[in-house]
Parts: sequence; C-alpha cells; structure tokens
Amino acid sequence: MQAMVKTQQFFTTHRKAIVIVTTLLLVLAEVARFGGQFTLTYQVIMAIVGIIGLLPILLTAISSLQVRLVSIDVLVSIAVIGAFIIGEYNEAAIVTWLFMVGEVLEDVTLHKTRSAVQQLVDLAPQTALVVHQDGTTSQEDVDFLDPGTPVLVKTGDRMPVDGKIRTGTALLNEASITGEARLVSKQVGDEVFAGTILENGTVTVTTTAAGDDTTFGKIIELVEEAQDSQTRTQRFIDRFAQYYTPLVLLVAVVVGIIARNFRLAITVMVLGCPGALVIGVPASTVAGIGNGARRGILFKGSDVMDRLRHVDTIAFDKTGTLTLGKPTVKSLLVLKGDRQAIIDRAVAIEKQSTHPLAQAIVGLEMSQSLTPTKVTTIKGQGMRAQLGGQEYLLGNQQLVHEVVGTDQALAAEVDRLVAAGNSIVIFASTDRTALAIFAIKDQPRPQAAQALAQLRELGVKHLVMLTGDNAGTAREIAAALPLDEVHAAMLPQDKAHFIKNVQKTGHRVAFVGDGINDSPALAAADVAVAMGSGTDVAMDVADLVLVKSDLTRLVVARQLAHRTLQNMNENIVIALLTVLLLFVGLFVGYIEMASGMLIHELSILVVILNSMRLIKYSPKLDHRQFSSRETPVE
Repeated sequence: MQAMVKTQQFFTTHRKAIVIVTTLLLVLAEVARFGGQFTLTYQVIMAIVGIIGLLPILLTAISSLQVRLVSIDVLVSIAVIGAFIIGEYNEAAIVTWLFMVGEVLEDVTLHKTRSAVQQLVDLAPQTALVVHQDGTTSQEDVDFLDPGTPVLVKTGDRMPVDGKIRTGTALLNEASITGEARLVSKQVGDEVFAGTILENGTVTVTTTAAGDDTTFGKIIELVEEAQDSQTRTQRFIDRFAQYYTPLVLLVAVVVGIIARNFRLAITVMVLGCPGALVIGVPASTVAGIGNGARRGILFKGSDVMDRLRHVDTIAFDKTGTLTLGKPTVKSLLVLKGDRQAIIDRAVAIEKQSTHPLAQAIVGLEMSQSLTPTKVTTIKGQGMRAQLGGQEYLLGNQQLVHEVVGTDQALAAEVDRLVAAGNSIVIFASTDRTALAIFAIKDQPRPQAAQALAQLRELGVKHLVMLTGDNAGTAREIAAALPLDEVHAAMLPQDKAHFIKNVQKTGHRVAFVGDGINDSPALAAADVAVAMGSGTDVAMDVADLVLVKSDLTRLVVARQLAHRTLQNMNENIVIALLTVLLLFVGLFVGYIEMASGMLIHELSILVVILNSMRLIKYSPKLDHRQFSSRETPVE
C-alpha cells in the first residue's frame, strides 16, 4: 500500500514531465510509421507510451475502487488493458496520453497559492513595547498582553495592538484595515488598530485587544477559515463517470457474453472511452483562460467561470476599486489672493513632502518655477516654508489658526467641504494676503459607471458599495454610479459578514477589492475579484484578477465566462454524440475498432477546433459615455 502511494506521488509530482516525454515519443512513433520501414519501432514506442500512461491511471482506479467509486479511471484502465491484450498498442497509447493531458491542463488552470495567509501573518506585529509604572519599557510578546496594558508606539512602527490613544497625537496609515489611502489624524481617546502604520508622532496606547483578538488577527482568521472551507471543484468527468462508467462496463460485459466475443467487448470499452470529453473540457478552459489573459483577466480555473456566470450580486470596495485610489485636488476655493500665485507657491512647497495629500497638490500645473527655503514639517499639522521673503503655511486648521485666527467664513467653508467628503489642506500667508482651501478627494474610475451599467444589463441584479471610508465621501462617490446600496465605515469583518448574510438569502455574490483589508470579504464571496493594482494578498485570495485595474474588464470576464461554459457544453455534447454514433455503428456492423478510433480521433479534433474558437472570441463592450457629477478645480 505504501509503495502504491509513493508511486502515485511520483507520477503526480512529475506529471508535466511525463506528458512531455510521452508526447515526444508519440511524435517519434508517427515519424517511424510514416517512414514505412519501422513498423515494429512504431508498435514498441506505442506500447511504451501506453504502459507509462496506464500506470498512474491504474493506481488511481485502484484507489477509487477501494472507496467503492467506479470512476472514469476504472473504465480507462480496463479498456487500455484490453487494448494491450488484443494487440492495439496505438489505441492504448492515445487513450492514456489524452487522459494525462487533460489532468495536466486541469492542474495548471486550477492551481491556487496559499501564500496569502502567511503574508498577512508577516504583517502582524509579534511584540510590543510595554510601558511599566516606573516609566521604563520592555519588549513583550503581544499574545501575552492583557486589556489595559499601555504600549509605546514610535514613528514608523506598526501598531501592535487594538486600543485607544492614551497620550500623544498620531498620523496613521490605516490602509491595512480600512483600505483608505489617505493618512488619518488621531488624538487622545481615538481608537487605533493593530497592523496600521504610525507615519508621524509618538503615542502611548491603552490595549483593548491583542494577538488573535485584534481586528487584524480576525482578518487572518477569516481568510484561513474561508480558504479551508473551499474545496477543489470536482471535475465534470468524474461526476459524469459515476453513471457513465458502470453503464459502459455493463454494456461491454453483456455484449461479450451474448456475442461470445472478447475483442468486441474490448472494442465497446475502447470506443466507449469519452476521449473527446476528456480533452474537450480542459481545452475549453485553457482557451477561455488564455483569451482572458490576453485581455488582462486572470481566471483561476473553469469553476471560477461557472460561478461568475451565476453571480447576481456584486459588492465593490471603494478606494482603488470604484475609485482610482489616488487623491486629487477636487476644487480650490480662494478666499484671499491670486489663484495662480497660490497654486504656484503651494506646489513648490508640497514638492518637499511625500504625503498623499501633498502629492495631490503637486499634480496641479505651475505657471512658474519656484524654490522654497526654510521648509519645516510640523507633525500632524502640515508644512511651513519661505518664498521670496514671505512665509507660507500649508496644512490643517490647527496649523493656520495662529495666522487667520477665528475666521468664520473659513470655518464654514471647511465644514461644507468636509461634509461633502473632502480632505482639506489650507494655504495661508503670514501677512494674511493669501488664504485658500484645497479640497482633495479620490476620483471615480472613468469606466466605473459604464461597467456597472453593463453588468446590470448582463444579469447582475444588485450592485453594492462596501467601504471603510466616511459616509459623506461614500455618498459623494456613489452619486456618480448606478449603485443600489452604499455601506460606509465598515471594518473588514463587517464586509465579510455582509456578504455572508446576502448569501444566506440565496444570492450568489462576487466581491471586488484591492487591499489587505478586503481579504476576508474576498475569501467569503462566491467569486473573489482583485484589482491588479492591489496588494499581493488580495490577488492571492482572489479567484479572478483584473490585471489592468479596469472595471470594464469585469464585464468582459462575465461575457467570456458565459461563452467558455457554452463552448464547454458544446464539446460535451459532441463527445457524447460521438460515443452514441460509435455504439450505433458498432452494433449495426458499419464500425469496427480501427474505423471507430478514426471517428474517435476526429471527434477529438472537432472539440479542439471548437475550443480554439474561444481564442479569437471578442466580447462586446458598450462604449456609451456616462455623465459624471465631478467638478473641475475651481
């Protein structure tokens, strides 16, 4: 038994190499046959290929019989052994080679990496700097921290625990939790999450959860749970074989007994081997997946196509999915001073910063080149710099307060813009001659409205946005898109729970995201779709990756999935009709093994050619222009 297991493992491990070797041998055999002088060589090579191909199939058949399953491997094994007995080595070789090719194609297309969980684990901090009552600190394992324990976090560190800020202020990158690209300012009493990065500031945090109990720990747990619950979709051929294999074997035995003709019985089994079915399904899969790959769509198996075809609800993350994930200046409100002069000075100063909001301002067009001096970064507030002997401030209200004082007009405009979902950067000169507000926000993807509308036309009934961002920003983005629901301020586990609740009502749900924080939702969805611009974790968890981060590719993916499954069904019908034709011809006396195998091989050629049509298949996109409610920089 142990030897059989090791042999099976050997064939499984080296399956691709074995297929390559047997393919070369088949080519060599055909060359020898066409040479006309090497008939014996042809037969010997075919016998060798048949034996090599039979061994893994036979071992699998034995394993199937041990669990009382009469699989397609049993039928193929008996037919090949019978072909050897009656001297039809070429038939044995062709049948086993086709079967092995189908196995290799399936392994290639259904391969999925499980590195996503490890990547998440690597991001989770393992130790924390604990603050003791006497003010000293020590590194301790986060798994042993109790709620209430104070920990010290410095600039550049990852937050080791969930908790609340006890002392200090922080500028946090919470992309690993909320998926939002912008930095978030935190004050005393504000909640922080493990795994987020402290970009600026030094804080003491009172622990509320540590280790596996943190929000980040729950993300890892949800991904592991969902991945463990995913089972490899059983091949259609195996399911079909539960009924087909016993039927063919029974027919062969009955025919052999009635006709008292062993060769005829073996012929029934050989002709009954659905070779076109064996090669037709993976051929359609490979052609469809290849078509998708050329269009920037990576399917991880034909089962993904089948599930995508039946999806009726699609939930989208916002940042980096429905939006570009790159903040830009939405508007510039000038309260005092010259508009272009303000832009020139703001761009010159912000070029000295790598902050996402600063980079948004840097994207504006300057009319002249300026070089600031005495540039100072004030943590959590903004920047100071001098230009032409005048000092300028760029940052939040706290930074400019000493210059503008209590400015009611400024405060009202800031409140209005913030309520509309904007991030704010205030520009002010210390001589009070210039004052302006840069309203910055992420922008919807140009193709998002078009893609969502077409998905609805293709049968998707419900379109939902799930975001960790605030409600104002979510509503602003959603206003330009044909969405049915918008849910804001959602943590990663909230998104996953939403999807699971929708699934409980009988709906098939796809989730489209791009960040680490999207991993639980991606893992919970019936079809997980990752944007190619996203994290490796999201792409590893995903069933489908849109390499170009273009949502119209999702429309193409759904059309391609439908066409591929249709092509696959066509191949199945061709294969079964061929077997039916062969049986009818055999029993009326018009077909023998040689002519039957010719028809058999022709049917294989037909399904391959039919599959190749998928390579040139071009899904149709509606290029209508959809109006957007975006407004230019004012």
